[in-house]
Amino acid sequence: MKIFVPPIKSQGIKTKLVEWISSNIKEIKFDRWVEPFMGTGVVAFNVRPKKALLCDSNPHIINFYNALKDKEITSSIVKQHLIIEGEKLLKSDGKHYYEIRNRFNETGSPLDFLFLSRSCFNGMMRFNKKGGYNVPFCKKPNRFAQALVTKITNQVENISQIIENGDYTFINQDFKITLEQIESSNLVYSDPPYIGRHVDYFDSWSVDEEIILKNGLMKSNANFILSTWLSNKYRVNNYVFDIWKDCFVTTKEHFYHVGGKESNRNAVYEALLSNIPLTDSISNADMKFRIDSNESQLTSKPKTYSSPKQLTLTLEEQKPNS
Repeated sequence: MKIFVPPIKSQGIKTKLVEWISSNIKEIKFDRWVEPFMGTGVVAFNVRPKKALLCDSNPHIINFYNALKDKEITSSIVKQHLIIEGEKLLKSDGKHYYEIRNRFNETGSPLDFLFLSRSCFNGMMRFNKKGGYNVPFCKKPNRFAQALVTKITNQVENISQIIENGDYTFINQDFKITLEQIESSNLVYSDPPYIGRHVDYFDSWSVDEEIILKNGLMKSNANFILSTWLSNKYRVNNYVFDIWKDCFVTTKEHFYHVGGKESNRNAVYEALLSNIPLTDSISNADMKFRIDSNESQLTSKPKTYSSPKQLTLTLEEQKPNS
């Protein structure tokens, strides 16, 4: 499966999980794809439904994708913007980043939003209480070298074509409003901020909101899947067995890298929760039993690779001419 990576960067993006998500829903029939938390949009853009309602509480994400949809932003416009601002960034030894950040906080320019998301520290998307973007610079003045500009330009072009070939609606709104717009024939993919873990998002997230989300999804009578975490080496996400106790569970081991040391390569069991059986899912009770019994939590089949054949070169000693 070819993965289409969106141009907007953010921590928690599902790029490495989208093939797994897609494989688990390929048999589900639906007439519209709905996301209350679209984030970067990587899941929707790779599932590529014919019709989609994509919502988020972050207005800048929605503004950016509506600008692509309306062709106010094109790949050529993005290329020109990144080249001009990238040169200023290089000449200013990185100080121009903060000029762009101040300008963005005043105007909300979608082009500046893209610039910041690709030059900020660690791909974070964080805002202060007043809604101002406050992530510092990544300290790489030559951030927009030609190769990266070409890469981002291609990403913009790819996503623009996906949007053009579908019936996609992008709306800036609270998830509770989106829940009221779900129809029983829809398939809902929900990727809320991960409960029980520190997150940087446009809004905060609480247990009460998790419960509202669960109740709204159940009330809609639509099929739904939800991304969350199941466990890491320190603890288990017990909300899976409390708030979401009626759901099926599908898991995949995923690694997060924090720092440069191998010891900082932390494994997390990612989970898909659903109100219908998925390709690799088991019941909530069966997963709880596995955890209590210290059995494997993995439900998805690990990816296997064929072993390369080893070539052996035999050298023969050449006899001198007699």
